[in-house]
Amino acid sequence: MTMTLISAADLAERLDSPDVRVFDVRHDLTNHAAGRQAYEAGHIPGARYLDHETELAAPRTGTNGRHPLPSREAFGALMAAHGVTPRTLVVAYDASGGMYAAHLWWMLRWLGHGQVAVLDGGWQAWVAAGLPTTAEPAPAPARLETTAEPGAALAGTVDAQAVLDNIARPSFTVIDARAANRYRGEVEPMDPVAGHIPGALNRPNGENLQADGRFKPAGQLREEFASLLDGRDPAAIVHQCGSGITACHNLLSMEIAGLSGSRLYPGSWSEWCSDPSRPVAKGA
Repeated sequence: MTMTLISAADLAERLDSPDVRVFDVRHDLTNHAAGRQAYEAGHIPGARYLDHETELAAPRTGTNGRHPLPSREAFGALMAAHGVTPRTLVVAYDASGGMYAAHLWWMLRWLGHGQVAVLDGGWQAWVAAGLPTTAEPAPAPARLETTAEPGAALAGTVDAQAVLDNIARPSFTVIDARAANRYRGEVEPMDPVAGHIPGALNRPNGENLQADGRFKPAGQLREEFASLLDGRDPAAIVHQCGSGITACHNLLSMEIAGLSGSRLYPGSWSEWCSDPSRPVAKGA
């Protein structure tokens, strides 16, 4: 069974285990310094900080999206440098309802590492439970002479050409995780073009959460996604968002719901709209 969520109480019980590695991935897309500043002010003891702009993304070319995936070899080397082995339970947390943590969760599965979970409720749930925090930095990652070999990927991707070809000859359905007004093309705060991929459905990732910031129960998520899928096979679903991050929140939510097998379009809207020849749809 795919690992998905871990509670603050369960993580607290495992925190001293040498086979647990916690990553703080707090981030702000409009203030890239905010995540590290938050980490330095206080974090879960032993947690290591990872930066979504500089460590969890490859160099940007202007046509490959705002958060292009690093190579599996480079990402595997990063995880190995932080002490992640095949037996390590990795736990990711943020302070944004799990959107950044879900991205790391997905990336580790893409690497072939199945022992990974998202802290349900994130930093807020940890603090609300009165659990210990620290401002002491974790050890720096090791300098490795060799690169860890990635395992067989547990999560799949499609590229822009596959999405383009799919418009004329549909074999999968795209689900867009952005807010409804961005999907409809009414506003676009992050990218130069507003709208969505023709044929895409919309499931704003915030709809996966309860009012307290924790994920909705599995049964509720299953019911909601089943309504959206309308009989479609989860394996015939491709998720996208603005740059491949919040789409992973929907991927995680479908896993929680027991609807496994969906893929990610990592470049997402920021890559798609960088080429003016690609079609754009607006409205509902």
